[in-house]
Amino acid sequence: MDKVIIAKNLSLSYSNSETIINKIDFSVNSGSFVFITGASGSGKSTLLKSIFGALKPKQGSLIVGGVELNGVSRSKLNFLRRHVGIVFQDYKLIKEWTIDKNIMLPLLINGYVKDVAQSQVDKLLKHVRLNHQTGKYPLELSGGEQQRVAMARALSHNPILILADEPTGNLDEYSADLIWKLLEGSNEQLGTTVIVVTHNIPQNLNVDYKHFHIEYGSIHEVN
Repeated sequence: MDKVIIAKNLSLSYSNSETIINKIDFSVNSGSFVFITGASGSGKSTLLKSIFGALKPKQGSLIVGGVELNGVSRSKLNFLRRHVGIVFQDYKLIKEWTIDKNIMLPLLINGYVKDVAQSQVDKLLKHVRLNHQTGKYPLELSGGEQQRVAMARALSHNPILILADEPTGNLDEYSADLIWKLLEGSNEQLGTTVIVVTHNIPQNLNVDYKHFHIEYGSIHEVN
């Protein structure tokens, strides 16, 4: 099975601050569903940022989708990001844009013509049960609805990899359940690799998953 992520001797830190992730080795198979847990400040989100290329390795090698991120060029990083969907805890929606336009952005970046992109947006809004909210702006929606828009945006361009940082941490039960179902469906039906940073793994998940735990700068697999 192909590896979508390979980390070898990987260390991460912010500027000259102390090392947060220290010389770790791990890999993720293509099509896997992976949880990364750990205490607050353990480096979970830091590792996720590095996988997206927002934080360069301090030391070692990090290969994502066949792209080496240590010393990666801007063009190669942009190419990789076109195949990655991201879901943040605080949504990261553009408040001045309608939810339709927020979802459409990755499609336009990936070269979809506007009519095709709009058709995809319409399907996704229905998929996340928000087609009745089309044309509205993020601040007109509840937190749970905004996260569902963020989920639709992450799915819009059929990514090979979805990175989710505490995607249900602030949500009501209905929206949280829907987000988990969307992530499960993307993994099972489309073969998308899903990596979720969380404090708590949901108990009612219907998918086989791998679990990594970060502690004191190290990572280990939990059986």
